[in-house]
Amino acid sequence: MTSATEQPETPAGRRRPPIPRLIATDLDGTLLRDDKTVSDRTVAALAAAEAAGIEVFFVTGRPTRWMDVASDHVHGHGLAICANGAAVVDLRDGGRFVEVRPLERTDALAVVHMVRTAVPGSTFAVERTTGFHYEPQYPPFMLSDDAVVATAEEFLAEDARGYDGTPCGPVLKLLAHHPELAPDDFLARARAAAGAHGSFTRSSPTALLEISGPGVSKASTLARYCAGHGITPEEVVAFGDMPNDLEMLCWAGTSYAMANAHPDVLAATTHRTAGNNDDGVAEVIERILRSCP
Repeated sequence: MTSATEQPETPAGRRRPPIPRLIATDLDGTLLRDDKTVSDRTVAALAAAEAAGIEVFFVTGRPTRWMDVASDHVHGHGLAICANGAAVVDLRDGGRFVEVRPLERTDALAVVHMVRTAVPGSTFAVERTTGFHYEPQYPPFMLSDDAVVATAEEFLAEDARGYDGTPCGPVLKLLAHHPELAPDDFLARARAAAGAHGSFTRSSPTALLEISGPGVSKASTLARYCAGHGITPEEVVAFGDMPNDLEMLCWAGTSYAMANAHPDVLAATTHRTAGNNDDGVAEVIERILRSCP
């Protein structure tokens, strides 16, 4: 494979664009269609990229328990970054945790108390390595049958236990919902109140926030992985559509906003591709592979 620094010139005398070593793609609103399926065209493009020696990394806000949408398309490596960077999992091994970057319990409690005070009406849920827990007023999005329903203070207690009575694992992320505020307004107010205790972002069209440990994001976990494997940002192509993708898109050497992306994502990226329902990721991968020598 031609290196990113030594590229042959094209017949027209121009240098070829760098051939990436890694493709990092968000799932919802990016790789997945609105019905949560992956098109045949996209499946073929992912397989062709890995056959060409380009690693494909799924980078998502989803918890491990919601990764069934991607597990059939892992091809060669099977690693994914979940929960906005809080976990690296191996999809080939039943979603085994390879690395966990937790939100410490004391920080999670501080976020709950500060956001409740600053933004009355907020309700909370917590995603742990061992399961999902939510408050009684938290809206029923996609709740697990084995979730624990309690106050945030109860499910963040030092001796908190899961549905089956076993001790709870580390906190991956805290979720906060508000029934009335606009999503970006809620994000700004909550971040201002408790930003010292966690990394605040959002990926939902509703006022649902996702809070990870301080410094934990899709970008920082992807950067850690790449540094450990000798991959530079210039050798990464990233795709995304929502604010929780922003840091990753800015870190990657080449980034694409989906046509359906949030305005902040469109403003922060220099490249565009078709929307998630029109195979925008596959379109770019096919173009990259055509440029390979």
